[in-house]
Amino acid sequence: MRRTRILTAVLALAAGLIAGGPPALAADGAQQVTPAAESYTWKNARIDGGGFVPGIVFNRKEKNLAYARTDIGGAYRWQESARTWTPLLDSVGWADWGHTGVVSLASDSVDPNKVYAAVGTYTNSWDPGNGAVLRSADRGAGWQKTDLPFKLGGNMPGRGMGERLAIDPNKNSVLYLGAPSGKGLWRSTDSGVTWSQVTNFPNVGTYVQDPGDTSGYASDNQGIVWVTFDESTGTAGTVTKTIYVGVADKDNAVYRSTDGGATWSRLAGQPTGYLAHKGVLDTVNGYLYIAYSDKGGPYDGGKGRLWRYSTATGTWTDISPVAEADTYYGFSGLTVDRQKPGTVMATAYSSWWPDTQIFRSTDSGGTWTKAWDYTSYPNRSNRYTMDVSSSPWLTWGANPSPPEHAPKLGWMTEALEIDPFDSSRMMYGTGATIYGTENLTDWDSGGRFTIKPMVQGLEETAVNDLASPPAGAPLLSALGDVGGFRHTDLTKVPSMMFTAPNFTTTTSLDYAETDPNTVVRVGDLDSGPHVAFSTDNGANWFAGTDPSGVSGGGTVAAAADGSRFVWSPAGTGVQYTTGFGSSWQPSSGIPSGAIVESDRVDPKTFYGFKSGKFYVSSDGGATFTASSAAGLPSGDSVRFKALPGTKGDVWLAGGASDGAYGLWHSTDSGATFTKLSTVEQADTIGFGKAATGASYQTLYTSAKIGGVRGVFRSTDRGATWTRINDDAHQWGWTGAAITGDPRIYGRVYVSTNGRGVIYGDTSDTSGGGSGGGGGGTDPTPTPTGACAVTYTITNQWSGGFQADVKLANTGTSAWSGWSLGWTFPGGQTISQLWNADYTQSASAVTAKNVGWNANVAAGSSVSFGFTGSWTGSNAKPAAFKLGDQSCTVS
Repeated sequence: MRRTRILTAVLALAAGLIAGGPPALAADGAQQVTPAAESYTWKNARIDGGGFVPGIVFNRKEKNLAYARTDIGGAYRWQESARTWTPLLDSVGWADWGHTGVVSLASDSVDPNKVYAAVGTYTNSWDPGNGAVLRSADRGAGWQKTDLPFKLGGNMPGRGMGERLAIDPNKNSVLYLGAPSGKGLWRSTDSGVTWSQVTNFPNVGTYVQDPGDTSGYASDNQGIVWVTFDESTGTAGTVTKTIYVGVADKDNAVYRSTDGGATWSRLAGQPTGYLAHKGVLDTVNGYLYIAYSDKGGPYDGGKGRLWRYSTATGTWTDISPVAEADTYYGFSGLTVDRQKPGTVMATAYSSWWPDTQIFRSTDSGGTWTKAWDYTSYPNRSNRYTMDVSSSPWLTWGANPSPPEHAPKLGWMTEALEIDPFDSSRMMYGTGATIYGTENLTDWDSGGRFTIKPMVQGLEETAVNDLASPPAGAPLLSALGDVGGFRHTDLTKVPSMMFTAPNFTTTTSLDYAETDPNTVVRVGDLDSGPHVAFSTDNGANWFAGTDPSGVSGGGTVAAAADGSRFVWSPAGTGVQYTTGFGSSWQPSSGIPSGAIVESDRVDPKTFYGFKSGKFYVSSDGGATFTASSAAGLPSGDSVRFKALPGTKGDVWLAGGASDGAYGLWHSTDSGATFTKLSTVEQADTIGFGKAATGASYQTLYTSAKIGGVRGVFRSTDRGATWTRINDDAHQWGWTGAAITGDPRIYGRVYVSTNGRGVIYGDTSDTSGGGSGGGGGGTDPTPTPTGACAVTYTITNQWSGGFQADVKLANTGTSAWSGWSLGWTFPGGQTISQLWNADYTQSASAVTAKNVGWNANVAAGSSVSFGFTGSWTGSNAKPAAFKLGDQSCTVS
């Protein structure tokens, strides 16, 4: 269920941008255009989870401060008050897309405001950039970056081991980082600003998953995989003396320094034949627990052991809960209860069938109990109950026979943490979500503990395609690993992904423009059909029949009236059918692997593109003819779409930095194309509802315009463009798909490679005008009329807090600028504020708009947030003024 992660993450990227370095300016005289700014509100279409969470980190000093890392979708901070996760790396931009892969996290227990992330997605050529260490002094609200001279692998084999990044608990200016690829152990002594290799560390690792893999993915040395400090061997302000390091070497897995990192030696007497996935230290009882597997994970693992090392005597004890002969999985997830250090737990991370297993001991590994046991095979007795009502799709729509259950307890369970302040709370990561419990100790009294998803706010799907039909559900998505969803309400989790069949990854989908109830999707499946159809707008599905030779989804197009389909699958040539795919015929005149789309008016017209050539069929896909259009991108990193409502109106985006790259438009069914001089580079194209007074639908693209990478909108056929995202909302790589909403002006759906489906709504409710989406009634120069303020403390800790402020225009006239003032009642001081400019004098604060959020239409709102410090109390301000106008406070 997560085995396709590598394909999801790479194929989309390798198809375009990133064969070399970050794309450069196109060489054909692209016109410099200054992008306008506009206020957009960005949210996720809720799925809740959807991807592998290899690490969960609790701060050891401050209650309720926790972080999660994902392999391609960034990092998150837990918000206890809302019981949700807040994304922290949405500011990662296009050129640094690899920094959305997080290989390790560290939360500072000396200063809980500080957090560090080691980022980088691949150590081979798939990621052209090196890794980096990000550091934050405000819990991830803002970051500073130190680039590293080597790559990191947040989505590489072994990514569930760790944590590779660790902070000295006695002297927090000292950090260690374990590197892959034979790059060794690295140390910083200035709080992560600079790094140098620990040259006397004796082992850079030896283990590779598959030495014969020529791609460099499975053949990379997994390196140094965890660092653990023994805080009892130091005092505040001095370096910790004893440090343990785990190395990907089956014969030499654990090393130790007893002099603060000056010298290192292999830990004597250690077991061999396994990799040490985790090393967790219980300083109260003097035990180092180590979870071993014969493989690096996260998918594989055939045998495993748990060992306990006595730090005082040097004695090793095998505390494995089952005999080695009975393991068919490795151990990886490992945690101790900091309130009751004799309690230790571990996971069988690669037990795919019938389920994962979680083990628990309350006597330091002397005896164990399991989360579930067989009664009489295949029946089993569970110590837990599962409630997935908040994410019902986690059952995968399955009704398996015992001993399998739906939903499963999990798979790829490498992250497992007991809350250091609450013995009853535990969280663990899986290949699809974060599960948690808040009555864990019922396990020990013979009761059942309840497991629920604890994942809201964490969105980790890779998006391959998007559709927003003119009727029915507003959003249909094609996703990696979890197939895709039909969203009837963007704010709610759909009850189920697409099923019957359930593709592991959906690669393409389409609907009939004049009959949106007719929908087709194609995708990847280990065994079974690769095409499915719906006649009720994607609510229910039935499988089609594959033509011979199909090995993967490819791309698919539905005729405008739903009468026929054209499919370009992996493994064979382009095919066409009338009806619902019970019999396919090969199309002629078009090469295998071509991208296919349909005209949105003429049901007999279909289009294709392959290797610089555009193809047209006027007989329903039976035959294609190559267009004479020249100057199009020579590669296959192209997305194109036909405009609804106008026959033969086609837009094509794509290219590469070493050749043609940009946006092209055809009004004659692809016979000729004109390249837009306003666009330097473009990777997607989509359409949405036209602006008020505009005669043409709104265009959306992920592009480089005016020297700036971003998400852009045009209401005048591409003559001028507005950048509608900002630097805080970039989401790494957004080159797979984009579409506007045909029913709501300004709404756009943006694909990401790990942050799910992002949708944006404009504050310009008037429906825009030409170019940048201005137009409508001219706003008055000074804000007047009614206003309302919502002030919310989203997180609070000893001496500090974070707050969000929402300012609503409840009057009848638009604002062209705003200035909001208030007085703190408790001596609070702002340390950092975003989405506004501010001044503070004593307790008086004034926050003013920045350029992109100056305009606030009547009935709309604008938001900003900040972190600050407090002493004594942190009471909310009682009054707010917009200029001289008092606002209603809620």
